Amino acid sequence: MTQKTLLLTGASRGIGHATVKVFQAAGWRVLTVSRTAFDARCPWHAGSTDHFQGDLSDASARQDLVERVRETLGESGLHAIVNNAGISPKGEDGARLGVAQSSDEVWSQVLGVNLVGPAALMRDLLPELEAGKGAVVNVGSIVGKRVHPFAGTAYACSKAALEALTREAAAELGPRGVRVNMVTPGEIETEILSPGTEEMLSLIPLRRLGKPDEVARVVLFLCSEQASYVNGASIDVNGGQHA
Repeated sequence: MTQKTLLLTGASRGIGHATVKVFQAAGWRVLTVSRTAFDARCPWHAGSTDHFQGDLSDASARQDLVERVRETLGESGLHAIVNNAGISPKGEDGARLGVAQSSDEVWSQVLGVNLVGPAALMRDLLPELEAGKGAVVNVGSIVGKRVHPFAGTAYACSKAALEALTREAAAELGPRGVRVNMVTPGEIETEILSPGTEEMLSLIPLRRLGKPDEVARVVLFLCSEQASYVNGASIDVNGGQHA
């Protein structure tokens, strides 16, 4: 059988790092993308050769990135894109950036990485996705559906819009053999947790934070043949936090 290939953005930590490990354990080849060079602190056997440095919010840099990915893929096609990269700027001392505190620059940066980047990758790598009968998974957030005490306004809006993008792309690309879905994590235990997150445990029916690999396993399901009739869906991974 031909080895399947995943293109994963935002791979250096948290959910992204867990996704690398889960997909590799399932036999996939994983190509990773981030704004920084390969980080040796995130060890995996192909990290030095299958990692691409690029800024998804910069159109010219993204074009160069796509060409490098295309050259690496050759004729094999692309079987999945996981749009995990995301930024959530904070104010002084980690303060939440609301409407009044969010500059034009903040809006441009956040939407460029969190929304335009995923849309552009789907568009630019569509021939490769079609060739591989691929799947796309957009990584959203619980903050796209409710006001959150830590996540800023621009970030929340970008994740709400990402869900709309998922629906639109699923409807458009489904007839071309490409499925598009979304996973929506809640409070996940990563190194970038905001101070005070532990105090939210009373809002979560399972009374604990989620683990990155618990999200990654859902992402793998959505990219697999087990989810062959799942298209345009958003799956919550939040321990039951719906209130």
